[in-house]
Amino acid sequence: MDQNTVYQLFVSTYHPDPNVHKQAELNIRNIETHNGFLPIVLQILASEELELGARQAAAIYFKNRMYKAWDRSREVANPINEDDRNMVKQSILQALLRTPSAVQVQLTSSLHTILSNDFPDQWPNFVNEVQTLLTSSDPRMVYVALLALREVVKVYQWRSLERREPLQQIIKLTFPAIQNICSNLVQMDTLEAAEMLKLGLKIYHSGIQVELPKCLQDTQSLVGWGTVFLQLIDKQIPIDALPADPEEREKYPWWKTKKWAYHCLNRLFSKYGNPALLSPSSSKNMAFAKSFMANFAPNILQTYLKQIEGWIKKEIWMSAKCLALAAAFFSDSIKHKITWQIIKPHTETLVAHFIFPQLCFSPEDEELWEEDPVEYVHKKIDPLGDFHSPQTNAINFLIDLARDRKKHTFMGILNFINNVLTRYLETPEEQKNGREKDGALCMIGCLSHQVLDPKSPVAGMMEAFFVTHVFPEFKSRFPYLRARACDMTRHFSDLDFANEQNLATLYQNVLDCLRDPELPVKVQAALALQPMIRHESVRNAMAPSLPFIMQELLNLTNEIDIDTLANVMEEFVEVFAEQLTPFAVQLCTQLRDTFLRIMEELAQANQQATGDDGSFNGDVDEMSDKTMAAMGVLKTIGTLILSLESTPDILQQLENALLPVITYTLENNVLDLFDEIFEIIDSCTFSSKRVTPTMWGVFELIYKSFKETGIDYMDEMLPPLDNYISYGRDVFVTNENIQRMVFDIIDTVMKSDRLGEHDRVCACKLMESVLLNCRGHVDGCVAPFLNLAFQYIFAGSMKTTEFRVHCLEVVINCLYYNPALTLRLLEENQWTQGFFTLWFNTLDKFSRVHDKKLVICSLCSLLELPADHIPASLQAGWPQVLSAITNVFKTLPKAIENREQMEKLYSDGFDEDEFDESDIGGTATEGSVEDDDEDNGDEDVVDEDAEEYLDFLTQQANMSHHSESEYDDYDDEIEEELLFESPLDEIDPYIRFCEVFKALQHHNPPSYSLLTKDLDSEQQNFILSIMSIAEQHMQEKQQQH
Repeated sequence: MDQNTVYQLFVSTYHPDPNVHKQAELNIRNIETHNGFLPIVLQILASEELELGARQAAAIYFKNRMYKAWDRSREVANPINEDDRNMVKQSILQALLRTPSAVQVQLTSSLHTILSNDFPDQWPNFVNEVQTLLTSSDPRMVYVALLALREVVKVYQWRSLERREPLQQIIKLTFPAIQNICSNLVQMDTLEAAEMLKLGLKIYHSGIQVELPKCLQDTQSLVGWGTVFLQLIDKQIPIDALPADPEEREKYPWWKTKKWAYHCLNRLFSKYGNPALLSPSSSKNMAFAKSFMANFAPNILQTYLKQIEGWIKKEIWMSAKCLALAAAFFSDSIKHKITWQIIKPHTETLVAHFIFPQLCFSPEDEELWEEDPVEYVHKKIDPLGDFHSPQTNAINFLIDLARDRKKHTFMGILNFINNVLTRYLETPEEQKNGREKDGALCMIGCLSHQVLDPKSPVAGMMEAFFVTHVFPEFKSRFPYLRARACDMTRHFSDLDFANEQNLATLYQNVLDCLRDPELPVKVQAALALQPMIRHESVRNAMAPSLPFIMQELLNLTNEIDIDTLANVMEEFVEVFAEQLTPFAVQLCTQLRDTFLRIMEELAQANQQATGDDGSFNGDVDEMSDKTMAAMGVLKTIGTLILSLESTPDILQQLENALLPVITYTLENNVLDLFDEIFEIIDSCTFSSKRVTPTMWGVFELIYKSFKETGIDYMDEMLPPLDNYISYGRDVFVTNENIQRMVFDIIDTVMKSDRLGEHDRVCACKLMESVLLNCRGHVDGCVAPFLNLAFQYIFAGSMKTTEFRVHCLEVVINCLYYNPALTLRLLEENQWTQGFFTLWFNTLDKFSRVHDKKLVICSLCSLLELPADHIPASLQAGWPQVLSAITNVFKTLPKAIENREQMEKLYSDGFDEDEFDESDIGGTATEGSVEDDDEDNGDEDVVDEDAEEYLDFLTQQANMSHHSESEYDDYDDEIEEELLFESPLDEIDPYIRFCEVFKALQHHNPPSYSLLTKDLDSEQQNFILSIMSIAEQHMQEKQQQH
């Protein structure tokens, strides 16, 4: 194949004429399977004399072709032949040597694809090739070796321990050479050296993500690598060499490389080298941790402290990431007594000059607030907005100090805050430093849980503190202090005011801030209002302002996509359901419009972000924010619908208003929102207890969605589908098309290879719904339902108890629906004896009240059959039917009691008085100030939360290696479903059995005799007790009427 011909095709792919462009792409598709084609593409992108545009086009094509077709397990229309595969592997590293960075990035991605699939088995000499490059004197060759090693280490960095052997070998063979290279690079000053060094450190960091290999634990390796990291952290980067622009300064290559030195040392210390942070399951690392703590950690900590000292004195500049990583290291250092003794003398300085300045409102904050208030809110107020920022890590460090080393630090921190606030009070108005006050309030807000703890020495002073230091700032000339006052209200939402007037003033101030012209102030006010709902006096005061509050919340939701606002709105809708009823339709309409706006913006952003090659180049965070905001709006709509259960007229209007929301989500297959949208459909049909023509239209959309992409959402679809059958029964039994669609859903789920047993349980529940709700109208379903169940029942392929029980219940439901028809079909297929034996042997697994009632009702239906309808195979064991019924009745009272207790718990909600705060470990937001005698003093801090969580993860990882069949012991009992409703709820099993038993005695003596012939006196007495309870229940019923 001619290289120039292929080259011209790639030149044509960016021709201005779209027809030429499309024809070139088509021609490439037509020849891509030809032998030698991929190696030619590789030659083109590596040819330095060819046009860069064509080389880039070739590189993008190459990357996409590899991604789609290299994996041999994938079925693709145009597979890559073996000759081309071998040629590509032979030449890709050489190609990397000759490509500029714009092409290199595509090629390293392609290399990753090859390594993921072929290394080590089908590319055994890869490491040898890389080692040759690594030992070269040519810097370009070394750089390509590092690029290649970075990709192979990335392939293995998260793999489980038993699948990491290839990585162990790579580390053993190449890491000493990489360390030597890094030792040389750290002495250089060029930007190219910084880039290469950064690659080396990233390789090391990936290599120690999951475990610290033995060869990296020995002293020689630790000293070698540790020296590189510390030399790099100590390396002076002259301030005048840095760009003036703050954003460009953050990207400066040497500071980006320094960041990776911090990353590596933090990982070594927090995961492997700090005995105080090791979980019991990591005890194998304890010897290493103790050695690291004694011999390495002090030196690292001193180096970090020296850097921060230089930053405090403004002798050096530090990037935001490095500040954040230093704070994280300090947090871990205070946990162990050795490093705590080193950091202890510095705590006052660190609080005042490291933590505090980072928490003050900065000029950069002010610039962002003024230029892009929406981005400011995302970055500073959204809880996930700035997860690893220097401010977040400084806050965590502050909380850890106050909680874990309380005796030494807590009152000192509070005195520092008090001094800042007192200085602010005493300063003339025009000279007040609002930034400092913001920092001080931020600090005490972060410590709210410790401050308000019942054992706290200052808990009783906080009401006066609010009146003095917070109330005035609601009217501050500094907008950021108005926002901070609202933020303080939210942080101290557990503060109980002794003076009711102070609480009223606080509420009024927050409400006024909802009218503020500044967006961040309004958002903070909205978030502060939510926890205030707990006060009855505030709820009463809110009632007249509800329309205004809801309108403002809607306006904010339209101005900024932040899901925490939706949570506020949802709670208002839930708490003030009655008061909001008159505005429900208007509110729902506005929520609908908000949702459709977000969806439209998402669709446009998606369109703009998707390249011609199908790659995504958009802002993932922005898309995620919008999706989360849309979810929040849908949840609020769902809550609104449920709150209007008693107003069918309004519900009908809401359904019509919401139709565009449901239609858009289902027609456009917005899978991220399927959970919420099916909940809304469920709420509409459940709340009105009927299915309107509007909702029947939606049913067809659900079916269409199921056939296209929704098959994986069976669990979410089940509640609305069940409602369509139970509340839309009259339409369902007369409309064959709807019946066909429901049966197709059931049939597909029971047979599809891509679904598991949990989904098939949903299909079984749907079959049950049809049989229980449509008695006498769906005889045609019995045979196909039995066939679907029996394809599993006798195959022995049911892994979980839940699926086994639900499969059996399909047959039991058929027996209850029409016993004569079902028995005839069982006999025809020779299933009768096997089924009843299996059923009666598994009776103890039918643990829910519903299961037991179903068993009793279906067996009662059998007892009502004339004797000539009972197959001979069943007549032989007829007494066992009565025995099965009595066994179920014996366990029914306990099941009913269990359900009633669960219902009580559910209806009572969470009882805070019974909640013991000591059950919660100390986290960054939940720590409590302990008694002096419980203080850690200068000893190690045991991080129980981390231990428990790590142990949990270890258990989960271990369990994932077992087969599903080994879980049978864990799921013996099916849990009660409190929200599950069925026609059986109306049936009293005692009365039902009593009626059948008496009728049998009077009208069918032969069958009665056969049934009771083996009863002993104890069983007879038990049956009498059932009859007695039935009489009682009948009398109670009559009295109620």
